[in-house]
Amino acid sequence: MPGNLNAPYNVERFRARARRRLPRPIFDFVDGAAEDELTRGENESALRELYLWPRALMAAGKPDLSSTVCGLPLSMPLICAPTGYVGVVHPDGELAPAVAAPRLGTAAVVSSAATYSLEELGEACPAPPWFQLYPTVDHRVTGDLMERAVAIGVPVLVVTVDVPTPGKRERDLANHWTIQPQLTARNAASFAAHPAWAARLVARPRIFAKNYADERVGVRPRDVLKLLRRSTGLMQPTVDWDDLAWIRRTWPDKLLIKGVLRPDDARRAIDIGADGVIVSNHGGRQLDGTPASIRALPAVADAVGQEADVLLDGGIRRGSDVVRALALGAKACLIGRPWVYGLAVGGTAGVQAVLEVLRDEIERTLILLGCPAARDVDAGYVSAARSFTTAQAPIAAPLSRVGVSRLGFTRSLDRRPRDQVDDARLGGVAGGGHLRLGSRR
Repeated sequence: MPGNLNAPYNVERFRARARRRLPRPIFDFVDGAAEDELTRGENESALRELYLWPRALMAAGKPDLSSTVCGLPLSMPLICAPTGYVGVVHPDGELAPAVAAPRLGTAAVVSSAATYSLEELGEACPAPPWFQLYPTVDHRVTGDLMERAVAIGVPVLVVTVDVPTPGKRERDLANHWTIQPQLTARNAASFAAHPAWAARLVARPRIFAKNYADERVGVRPRDVLKLLRRSTGLMQPTVDWDDLAWIRRTWPDKLLIKGVLRPDDARRAIDIGADGVIVSNHGGRQLDGTPASIRALPAVADAVGQEADVLLDGGIRRGSDVVRALALGAKACLIGRPWVYGLAVGGTAGVQAVLEVLRDEIERTLILLGCPAARDVDAGYVSAARSFTTAQAPIAAPLSRVGVSRLGFTRSLDRRPRDQVDDARLGGVAGGGHLRLGSRR
């Protein structure tokens, strides 16, 4: 696909092509979100509210895109997020990003709900992927998964903490594509209208969450409904910080906590021993009505400081979005839906093509900004204000010294009087639009 003149040239075009190539229930499973999908839309629109302020005649040359997360080098500040059950999109499934990302020098996080087992991934991947885990009250299940991850050399464990129960995804309900899918006449017609997709599924079926198979409890690798029920049934609202602390004591390597929006939660995760946090609202697929990830990022970055890495997940559709997140304190960003769109379009090659498109956009954005390296992006390059004023931070100012109101966020993120905004502290309203911006590491 790379070099093909007919290939999509941005994420939205990959999405449009994926929509044509997938049956409606499958596309909606990928593209949809919880309830009214407000948070899903907010993730993208909030990024667009941030204006980019380029510096002229900087002779920046070809920019350095490299970054580090958990001490591991990345060729660019972009990582494939964990997304499960995507073998139903294309048989390459979760293996695709785990192969494509290392080809480009970056990383992929594989979901514990993958349709490939950890052992299959360990054998097929050019480098061990990162692995995502849902914390459960059953430490035996969690411990088994961690042992298997250690056995294949997983360097980073990503623990997702924002799924105490599955969200209400109404597109899936409308399509009868839930924990017990139903083959309705409408679904059957949609499947029949996509013969290439159906042929791939029949030839190389990948529809099972294979990591949750366990003969000891009577769940075999091909017991589809039992696997679905087990993988979702392990998510319980009784999981707490003690369970996370146990994971930290048990896991021997790097640990990231995904699904944090509040600065106090981020601080607690770091105090437990996490190596970083991923600011995320699960792409709007869980609790609808949460703030956009980019709005929550500054306060989280400020609370964490330089003690650990902060990453952003949610709403990234352009390379310029990645640059916006870097300016507000992120070390790197994760993409979920975009790589799955690429998977639908062209399997592993499609995922690689999406990464290449975004990489090129990051590079071009940095050149146009006059910024020599991704690690040099700071708050001086972005503003929510429409005009540049003397109150805007200078380019070299550390992010921790730049108040949100000085970057124009007060108007867009908080409608309270200025004196109330200035008095707010970390114990205040979650979402953090009125809090100080975080420091860059």
